Amino acid sequence: ELFVQYLATYSYKHGRGKEKNALTYSDLSHTAEECETFQFLADILPKKILASKYLKMLEKEKRDGEVREDDGEGEEEEDEDEAVGDSVGS
Repeated sequence: ELFVQYLATYSYKHGRGKEKNALTYSDLSHTAEECETFQFLADILPKKILASKYLKMLEKEKRDGEVREDDGEGEEEEDEDEAVGDSVGS
């Protein structure tokens, strides 16, 4: 209980809570990202993003993953060719 109270109080004082006279989710997520004491909460209290931005991020990660997989496959084929060449020469 004391931890939650401290988190709320700290977020309120260092966020926009005083301006609005309310504690918001963005105040909590900002505290989790910026304050070293609460860094472990960054995954639990991420900043809010629009669904469209999230979908764009997923598409980009998927494209980047495909590019990396394509690069990895080419290296594997080269390794197999070298192994075949070594056994043929023996």
